[in-house]
Amino acid sequence: MPSITLSNEQVVELVKQLPQEQKIEIFRFLLISQWQEWQDLSSYGADKVKLAAKDRGYDWEKMSEAEREEFIDEVLHEAP
Repeated sequence: MPSITLSNEQVVELVKQLPQEQKIEIFRFLLISQWQEWQDLSSYGADKVKLAAKDRGYDWEKMSEAEREEFIDEVLHEAP
């Protein structure tokens, strides 16, 4: 089978022209192919936020959703 070389922009433009069902199929393929990476990143982030909370005297697991949001806001706005 012959192959062609396309730029990223060309690929995106081609995908935009596809029917919705084929766009969904491509989306599913991309999602599944990246799932483990996203799951690993999510676990890493969850572990880090729990550690940050513990370092500041909080128990992430016992915090309410509102307390978690307030904690994250505090951490994001801390001076370096």
